[in-house]
Amino acid sequence: MVSFENTENAFKAKTNSELNRSYWLFKLIGNPLLVKMGANFGPLALNVGFKGLIKNTIFKQFVGGETIHDCSVTIEQLGKYNIGTILDYSVEGKESEEDFDHCLKETLDTIKKAKNDKHIPFCVFKVTGLARFDLLQKVSAKGTLTEAEKQEWQRVKDRVTKICGSAYENNQAIFIDAEESWIQPAIDDLANENMALYNKNSALIYNTYQFYRHDRLAYLTESIKHGKTNGYHIGAKLVRGAYMEKERKRAAEMNYPSPIQPSKEASDNDYNAALKLCVDNIDVIGLCAGTHNEKSSLNLVELMQLKNIQPADKRIYFSQLFGMSDHISYNLSLNNYNVAKYVPYGPVKEVLPYLIRRAQENTSVKGQTGRELNLIMKEKKRRAEIKK
Repeated sequence: MVSFENTENAFKAKTNSELNRSYWLFKLIGNPLLVKMGANFGPLALNVGFKGLIKNTIFKQFVGGETIHDCSVTIEQLGKYNIGTILDYSVEGKESEEDFDHCLKETLDTIKKAKNDKHIPFCVFKVTGLARFDLLQKVSAKGTLTEAEKQEWQRVKDRVTKICGSAYENNQAIFIDAEESWIQPAIDDLANENMALYNKNSALIYNTYQFYRHDRLAYLTESIKHGKTNGYHIGAKLVRGAYMEKERKRAAEMNYPSPIQPSKEASDNDYNAALKLCVDNIDVIGLCAGTHNEKSSLNLVELMQLKNIQPADKRIYFSQLFGMSDHISYNLSLNNYNVAKYVPYGPVKEVLPYLIRRAQENTSVKGQTGRELNLIMKEKKRRAEIKK
């Protein structure tokens, strides 16, 4: 049976100095005041010459490099332990057509890189890297588009189809990330159109389902039904979600019902129910369980055993973020389960919003920083005792 208690396995790839760096970083991230200060002053710190400090600390922990080429070392190191890489160009918040076309090019380049590297099972993109946020919001709300907006929206659709078409031509699976609920309908429509187009024989295009939302289990059920009726496979990346505070705040300010689950338990229940739904329909699904939750990971292991699905069955992957939850990733991989780490990359300045979110997430998710620290301390103690 898989166990996540083995810290020797979890930190096999880390030297003592790397383990110490992670220890002090998670110590700092565990301080909400420091994280808040970092979020406020991070951009200023870059401007006054602290790029090197950021690059050698939080950037090094959570990011693969500034370019695709820079990620090669990380890809190779993870590959030594049969852990795949999900290449993620993590530049966001852009608004110009030039920026969107650059993101398109980068995403196509990740597909080319993945085609020739067995250690890159997935690529990924955010639709907000290819489209204006306000346009996605208007399309999601079914607002009436101006003629210029119609042309703009067609360019967005063309970019997404070009990426998904390239993934299909290269037999390379790709994730479409989920985002805020008020732009998600437009993203879901794009994902569904491209799944119907390119997933006739297997799941190559994946939509992302966020189970901190109370409506996503029903939506996943409907997606599977629609795929079966129309003869295509569903690519399903299951996550809990990353925009909870923002979602609740907006719902309160604009006086509409919050899309967020009423409790952590409700989110966990729906996530685990979604895992079962996918495993029960695995003949028409590609599943990636994106989770840092030990219980959900073990739940999927048990579901696979019940259905006599082999650990190495390529239809099922486990995934965690680079720099986090190595005790899950490495212990699953060493038991022959398919595992891939989300490895973001991009210029330090451009990836800063992602890094701030990771720090805030580790601070706000109950027990997460403490768990990482406890595991690191356990491994430090184990190594010290071996030296005696």
